Amino acid sequence: MMRLTRSVVRKTLFGAFSLALLLALGYVGTQSGPLAPIRLTVTDVGTGVVEPVLYGIGTVEARRAYFIGPTSAGRVRRVLVDVGDAVRQGDLLAEMEPVDLDERVTASTSALARGQSAVSAAEAQLRDAQSRQVLATTEARRAVDLGRTGVVSQSTVDAALQAQAASDAQVAAADATLAAARRDLARLDADRRGTVQQRANVRLLAPVDGVVTSRDAEPGSTVVAGQSVLKLLDPASLWINLRLDQSRSAGLDMGLPAQIVRRANPQQTLTGKVVRVEPISDSVTEERLCKVSFDAPPPGLSSAEMVEVSLTLPAVSGVLTIPNASVRYRGAQAGAWRLVSGRLQFTPIALGAEGADGRVQVRDGLQGGDTVVVYSERDLADGARYRVVPSVNGGQP
Repeated sequence: MMRLTRSVVRKTLFGAFSLALLLALGYVGTQSGPLAPIRLTVTDVGTGVVEPVLYGIGTVEARRAYFIGPTSAGRVRRVLVDVGDAVRQGDLLAEMEPVDLDERVTASTSALARGQSAVSAAEAQLRDAQSRQVLATTEARRAVDLGRTGVVSQSTVDAALQAQAASDAQVAAADATLAAARRDLARLDADRRGTVQQRANVRLLAPVDGVVTSRDAEPGSTVVAGQSVLKLLDPASLWINLRLDQSRSAGLDMGLPAQIVRRANPQQTLTGKVVRVEPISDSVTEERLCKVSFDAPPPGLSSAEMVEVSLTLPAVSGVLTIPNASVRYRGAQAGAWRLVSGRLQFTPIALGAEGADGRVQVRDGLQGGDTVVVYSERDLADGARYRVVPSVNGGQP
């Protein structure tokens, strides 16, 4: 009898223990396992002010850059500057070998002098012919008058008229010679000026005040016409080539104020503004392009360095707003998880302006006072069990 009682007690205790264990496992499974309610934080849809900001990454570029090179093929004689040197407009930067240009300038100068002498001689001949023409005309007029009175014979009159015609022909010939000499002089002058210009072109001068950014050829190198020997940029023309996501570029316009942070000096914030919106976007990266100028370019700014730019748009007030973290997507459809009668429901929404403080405008889909999910410890589904907590992920929302 005693053995039977002890057996019953042991079975009873074992059953109670098993039941308690199952209950404990069930509790744990429903509170912290896959069957546990999803912990989440919520907020109410409110009305407020959104200060939209467009954010993008840009590259510092020179609006005006210069490629300094010869206008004809030749050999580099000397290069007088190096990368980083500041130069003034008109400074000699490099020089090409003149080859035979000095001799050609001398020859063209001599030819021009001969042409000027030819013009002077033709002018003298014309003056002489004109003088003879005046004399022949006077004598012919006198002979005609005397012939009318019979003082001189007709043959004398005819001779005087023939002399006048000959003098007229001599004047015409001298005038034509002078015109040809002047045309030849103009050609010789043009040839000389062209040769002098070619000689001047072997001296590569700085077109503006600037900084040398590249030295592409060394003395002794042979370069072709138009090939760069040096590159120069105007530091005052530095601006930013900014790229913005097309889907977040609404409101981009000229004149927008910009906050600029250089990656080379992240502690300093510079100011500027949009000075040009490019008419063509990048279809590959799906970005819009614009140019941003500095209000005051900082010392040490270099071309091709990266900057981060925030463009401030006009504030939008009196609109419905939710935290950016509340926006979820199903495919391309934006929406928010809303608490409706104690159940989770995905609600499609139309978004508007996005502020730098992490809040976004809701144009449609929600009403003031609606409760939406901000953070959740895992993905949500319609009708899923949930539990609202002050924070998730160890106190970090």
